[in-house]
Amino acid sequence: MTWLGGCNYKRGPFPLGAAPHALVHTPHFREDAVAVVFGKSMSIFTGNANPALAVEICKYLDCPLGRSRVTQFSDFETFAVIEENVRGVDAFVVQPTCAPVNDRVMELLIMVDALRRASASSITAVIPYYGYARQDRKVAPRTPISAKLVASLLEASGVDRVLSVDLHAGQIQGFFDIPFDHLFAMPAMLQSHLMEHYKGAVVVSPDAGGVERARAYSKRLNGTLAIIDKRRERANESEVMNIIGDVAGKRCVVVDDILDTAGTMCNAARALIAAGAASVSASVTHPVLSGPAIARIEESPLEEVIVSNTVPLSEAGKACKKIKVVSVAPLLAEAIRRIHHSDSVSSLFV
Repeated sequence: MTWLGGCNYKRGPFPLGAAPHALVHTPHFREDAVAVVFGKSMSIFTGNANPALAVEICKYLDCPLGRSRVTQFSDFETFAVIEENVRGVDAFVVQPTCAPVNDRVMELLIMVDALRRASASSITAVIPYYGYARQDRKVAPRTPISAKLVASLLEASGVDRVLSVDLHAGQIQGFFDIPFDHLFAMPAMLQSHLMEHYKGAVVVSPDAGGVERARAYSKRLNGTLAIIDKRRERANESEVMNIIGDVAGKRCVVVDDILDTAGTMCNAARALIAAGAASVSASVTHPVLSGPAIARIEESPLEEVIVSNTVPLSEAGKACKKIKVVSVAPLLAEAIRRIHHSDSVSSLFV
């Protein structure tokens, strides 16, 4: 694994606190963990999903990470306690709902409830990766719309605002009756790596649903666009059928929002190589990387896979030399700063 991007911080190396898999996270930088900026107070907390990202956000903002404790009882019930005064504070909880998804969702809901009962002025759920996003509609009779259910749970718990990155379906914003800021990882991906190494490349959408995303990337890279027509036989498996566009002799970058089992991505890479592409790489926002994903990437013709740190990599993911990580902490930190100061966030949407 190689880290790309990042920030130039005012202070030196920072403590990461407990390991990402630990059940207790209490990293902080000073005794009073409430940052006071321009007369307003703000505090950033994290659950167990991605504490390293939360610490990096705090470093960018030059503020401490709020003191909290999230544990499980022996029967696996989740318990959370906020270990500082948050009365009248703008509270931000950084918690991607990645695997184990149900545990992460409950941690977020319980932390929000604790903050609400502690009289926080406002509570913003910073959810870099929104779990259950792919269950955004009924695909068959008697099936749920789980993305809407999660939205209802967040609102019921006391969340005042949601901040997320690259939703699988943008219309999920409409499931909420509270403000929702939907950011895109594209600026971080372009600035940190793609603009330098893939200028003029063919940007490939792995399916018809990702054409808008691929077009946006190709426009900024001054490249061309290609589309892969795939037929999915069953859940988490896909078969590449046809390529729409000219890829012969050209460098290709397949862009997507989620890399789960990597079946679609690896099949796309093989199809592009078979069509004469000179090389194939991938750029994906959320590295879910479940099941056989890492093994598939290692065995595929993909030269490199650029991902963000919205979801923490497993040990196998960190060991994969093809995977390069771009940090979205500056993007999220700037959004948090603007929300706290009631400034416009719209310029971060493009």
